[in-house]
Amino acid sequence: MGVAKDERSALAALFDEIGPAAPTLCEGWTTRDLAAHLIIREHRADASPGIMIPAFAGHTQRVQDSYAKRPWDELVKLFREGPGRFWPTSIGKLDELTNTGEFLVHHEDVRRAQPDWKPRPADPVRDAATWKAVAQTAKLNFRKATGPVMLRTPGGREARAKAGENAVVVLGEPMDLLMYSFGRGAGANVTFDGPEPAVEALKGVKRGM
Repeated sequence: MGVAKDERSALAALFDEIGPAAPTLCEGWTTRDLAAHLIIREHRADASPGIMIPAFAGHTQRVQDSYAKRPWDELVKLFREGPGRFWPTSIGKLDELTNTGEFLVHHEDVRRAQPDWKPRPADPVRDAATWKAVAQTAKLNFRKATGPVMLRTPGGREARAKAGENAVVVLGEPMDLLMYSFGRGAGANVTFDGPEPAVEALKGVKRGM
């Protein structure tokens, strides 16, 4: 199994465990809303554009809401089984390329919204995939930053999110950096190194896709 497949399986199991009304770090979404979002990404090509393009967001929301009304067991089953055989991400390599970062973030959206959450134990394969997702999306996620930004792990790996001298350094484990990069500051255990005005400016920037 790849990381995307592992995260899909683990998130589906967590959905089963905590049910459709649990909170998530996606503002305004319960687990039911998140499950519906994940399903339309893989089952409704007509609704996918609105996830990223505001002009189509109304249609996407209507489709997502219609899926969210389905029985919870049906939603979890649809997500666990993944897309049909003719959907591009039914191919393993495309699944890993497209869904690894998505599932890592959304799995943690659920885990970290629960009151008793704890960081997952280190896993070399998952941690490497997480860092890869951090590095590959850094410039896009921090494109609205007003000053230079560097992402750094305690082990010294670095990803430049915004070019420039005297960058604000965001320090954390790969998963925490990934969550912070995608705008989940409340669920990310990170620290900052840099001039206070620059740090405060960064904290106020909208991050993510």
